[in-house]
Amino acid sequence: HQELSPESSSAGERALQYTVGQKIHGFTVKEVTAVPDLFLTSVKLSHDATGAQYLHAARDDSNNLFSVQFRTTPMDSTGVPHILEHTVLCGSQRFPCRDPFFKMLNRSLSTFMNAFTASDYTMYPFSTQNAKDFQNLLSVYLDAVFFPCLRELDFWQEGWRLEHKTPTDPSSLLMFKGVVFNEMKGEFSDNERLYAQHLQNKLLPDHTYAVVSGGEPLAIPDLTWEQLKHFHATHYHPSNARFFTYGDLPLEQHLQQIEEEALSKFERAEPNTAVPPQKHWDKPRVDHVTCMPDALAPDPVKQNTLCMSYLLGDITDTFEAFTLSLLSSLMISGPNSPFYKALIEPGIGSDFSSSVGFDGSTRLASFTIGLQGMAEADTETVKHIIAQSIDDIIATGFEEEQIGALLHKIEIQMKHQSTSFGLALASYIASCWNHDGDPVQLLKISENVSRFRQCLKENPRYLQDKVQHYFKDNTHRLTLTMSPDERFLEKQAEAEEQKLQQKIQNLSHADHKDIYEKVLFCFRWFHVVVVASGLQLLAVQSTTIYAFVFILVFQGIILSSSCLDRNLPDMFQLWSDIFNSPHFDDEQRLRVLVMMSAQELSNGISYSGHMYAMTSAARTLAPTADLQETFGGMDQVKFMKRIAEMTDLASVLRKLPRIKRHLLNPENMRCAVNATPQKMSDAAGEVERFMGNIAANRKERKPVRPTVVEVRPASSASRKLISEPHFKPCQMKTYFQLPFNVNFVSECVRTVPFSHADYASLCILARMMTTKFLHGEIREKGGAYEGGATMGGGGLFSFYSDRDPNSTQTLSAFRGGVEWARAGKFTQQDIDEAKLSVFSAVDAPVAPSDKGLGHFLNGITDEIKQRYRERLFAVTDKNLIDVAGRYLGVGQQTCGVAILGPENESIRKDPSWVVK
Repeated sequence: HQELSPESSSAGERALQYTVGQKIHGFTVKEVTAVPDLFLTSVKLSHDATGAQYLHAARDDSNNLFSVQFRTTPMDSTGVPHILEHTVLCGSQRFPCRDPFFKMLNRSLSTFMNAFTASDYTMYPFSTQNAKDFQNLLSVYLDAVFFPCLRELDFWQEGWRLEHKTPTDPSSLLMFKGVVFNEMKGEFSDNERLYAQHLQNKLLPDHTYAVVSGGEPLAIPDLTWEQLKHFHATHYHPSNARFFTYGDLPLEQHLQQIEEEALSKFERAEPNTAVPPQKHWDKPRVDHVTCMPDALAPDPVKQNTLCMSYLLGDITDTFEAFTLSLLSSLMISGPNSPFYKALIEPGIGSDFSSSVGFDGSTRLASFTIGLQGMAEADTETVKHIIAQSIDDIIATGFEEEQIGALLHKIEIQMKHQSTSFGLALASYIASCWNHDGDPVQLLKISENVSRFRQCLKENPRYLQDKVQHYFKDNTHRLTLTMSPDERFLEKQAEAEEQKLQQKIQNLSHADHKDIYEKVLFCFRWFHVVVVASGLQLLAVQSTTIYAFVFILVFQGIILSSSCLDRNLPDMFQLWSDIFNSPHFDDEQRLRVLVMMSAQELSNGISYSGHMYAMTSAARTLAPTADLQETFGGMDQVKFMKRIAEMTDLASVLRKLPRIKRHLLNPENMRCAVNATPQKMSDAAGEVERFMGNIAANRKERKPVRPTVVEVRPASSASRKLISEPHFKPCQMKTYFQLPFNVNFVSECVRTVPFSHADYASLCILARMMTTKFLHGEIREKGGAYEGGATMGGGGLFSFYSDRDPNSTQTLSAFRGGVEWARAGKFTQQDIDEAKLSVFSAVDAPVAPSDKGLGHFLNGITDEIKQRYRERLFAVTDKNLIDVAGRYLGVGQQTCGVAILGPENESIRKDPSWVVK
């Protein structure tokens, strides 16, 4: 094939030289398109022998990405695609070791590595800035998805198994265990996710969307190992695959490696995985589901959800989907949108349901509108308001200004450069491409915007006609309500117990013996480590990129905004208005914001439980951690609930101007600007004008004596917020009893800050302890979704587990990790791998808008960062054993413990715990 021009030209220019019909390593080029909006060139190919589809996005970005996705369309709720996604990553023909995926996390400089199961596809993406690393990861990923071992042991570990409560005691009770089993129990503890799942299952009941692709906890134990292997054989075939690569590495190398290592070993197959369009209903349907009560709901009597969901058109019609997505934003986004005014402002509910809006993730898109946090008595009112709002939109349409603002937002989003642009693209095109839509059409955003403007010009009622067709006249509409049931968790536990007994009744004496022996064998197997062939360690290298972002920092708060170059003066005018003439008189607006915030915080606990546990465990160890708990921990959740319960918010409104004067004080303010070199002097001028503007408006006042003091150590310019100048760290164990069926466990130890010589050793220790000890104990043996240790810049060493069936046993695993390290039970290779993993974070790509922020916010200069790098390189086994003993040994340092979980009898009786 033809020689491409030399390296000097851009990746996009080089890719433009491919020609349609050109043959490259078993692939044929089908289409080459320049996409100036996104500064890239797309090359579409197909594989001659198997028909595998391939899209390459060539762009001058060194953070290269690979992804392969398969259309996975299960017909039951056993979670087979999800369990398979976990199991293929547990070892393959070329890399038969246990868990090459987790091993590569340590042996690679990847900037991203993961896998996702959606309703109708499974995707395996990774990204890295290093070319050799890209090849290594590609080998591991290709081998994993096409030639996995799929051992029965891996199925038990990742999917489900029966295990004795005390694994070494065959007379103890049997229970269900398994990583996915537990993960999905956690998912089903989240009312919002539960609702979204029911909504999809009931709106699209004819095919794969009627089932739970992630796995319904009580259906997971119906899956057999044989069924898992069969699903792999029928779905994980090149003829059912879509490959995507992105970045500045040469396309030919990718194609050659994919052909040689995987595709050359297959012939074309006819995958029977297509999703037929859902049959359209001739009349609307109504349904109801129950959920668990929310102990932290802003208003305990208002815990109902009601949504109306409408089935729309096929997502492969990219322009229609683009229009409907815009229409959805116009209807619900921002305080001026019709549904916000009609549903949110009157305070009927706490917020929109999180399912609200356009959903293009299924073959036929849908639009949902409705509320959460409402009273059952308001059901008919809400239905009436939704119908009335649709009529009003048809009658009056949208303001030109609203449409202009939305198109402007799209323009900003196109220009915004993120560090994970490749990953964002892969996710953006996944659903449409999965159903054989054209992914390249999706990327031509300006073309879609121009076509949209043209349609509006030709027919001023263009959007109103869409609302008439898709909402007013649409009989495929589901009204789904959800209400809390006091016995919800109890019923779940009873159903699980029934399922368990049913499984146990079918066991013979030999089966019982088998379970006991298999589990013991599993535990021994978890400790066998086979070093994977060809997973090489890599040299470390970093890169830089160039790109208007404005950031203000006061004592403790950060405000930021970004704009297109042409809007620079307008942006600063908005900032001047915020500082000089804010309005704090709209009690109704404040109530809406408080209710939304309280609801969002309450919903977020089951999703980020391990983060809340870590924050809470740390609160008594350092003044910054105490502030963190106040502003972002369980304290904040409870504080917002308290404010939401107040009948009169006038007292809060009265405090806001005082808080504003204290916070938005120009004397405590520092500014940072990120702009292109050409725009820097304009930006600097605007900042000067803005500073003058707000200083002139600040009348002479007696200084307010703050309760917060600022400490400026002579050694550095760092600022510390200390709420208590005489802060004394103390030990504390806190248990938050919540309506969950899984635990979130954390222990934090006070160690040393970033600038200390031991900090680097503690970082390496945390990483090594996670991968070489805690992962095996907490996830593989314990059945939690994940567990590990992390070293924070504030000087706190934190252990954690997420969606964990165990509570206090996990605390013992944390202790076990410390003893393991103190005994030096690790190799030099373990240390090198941990270093590599920590380095990939230190040298991760930085978005243009974030350049220089580390220095600006934390005072971390390039010299400090380089010193930290050198310390990381220098860490030895002796350092690790030393810091494990000195900081983490029992009684050495002050530590805090926190658990979020269901009722726990033994903890309740233990006086050393504070139960909340």
